[in-house]
Amino acid sequence: MFDLHVTTGIVASVVCFLLYAVPILTFKRVIRKGSVEEFSCIPYILTLFSNLTYTWYGLPVVSSGWENWTLSGISSIGVLFSSTFIIIYTWFAPRGKKKLIMMMVSPILIIVGSAVLLSSFAMHTHQMRKAFVGSINLVASVLMYGSPLVAVKQVIRTKSVEFMPFYLSLFTFLTSLLWMLYGILGRDPFLTAPSAIGCLMGIIQLIVYCIYSKCKEAPKTNPDIERADVMKVSASQEDTKGQKP
Repeated sequence: MFDLHVTTGIVASVVCFLLYAVPILTFKRVIRKGSVEEFSCIPYILTLFSNLTYTWYGLPVVSSGWENWTLSGISSIGVLFSSTFIIIYTWFAPRGKKKLIMMMVSPILIIVGSAVLLSSFAMHTHQMRKAFVGSINLVASVLMYGSPLVAVKQVIRTKSVEFMPFYLSLFTFLTSLLWMLYGILGRDPFLTAPSAIGCLMGIIQLIVYCIYSKCKEAPKTNPDIERADVMKVSASQEDTKGQKP
């Protein structure tokens, strides 16, 4: 029997996988150059936070049975991707950034670990567990979807889209849209609300990309140098004419 809710979850998982895979190109560049350049690690750290919480949210301990198995499955893959990217970034980052990464990752692991323990042993119904873990998911997702605004700010400042890949923005929008539909079909506000915010953020990123991808500065020239070159050419031509018999 066709189940639109499950089918939407599967399609969303496929698109989400593509979203997680997009930064592979970025980190190939980081490894090749041996530097993180102007790339920010904040989006990957917040994505790890969101993936950890949604992996737990989709498991039968919190959800009723395996109703959210697609969400839990793709989120666990996201944990693997995010962790790998953070490790690579930390390896090539300067010392100051390494300390910042550790200061951000440590509280996230503590929060997620505490949520797992509390929801497992202190709460005895799925409704209470979903409300508790879902509230954490809501905060984590809003932070994750809002994190690309760091890149948007950089694009506006530098008038360059070099450090905000187009496909990352596109798949952020598509993933958010599909998970929003999944949440609506499953009547799950803890999926619908943050995904709606993600759609808005994705649209903002795409608009900024379209605007600044066309902003290519023309090569700057110095009028004084150009004038001097013209005078030199004119003088050389006059000398040549003067030397003719």
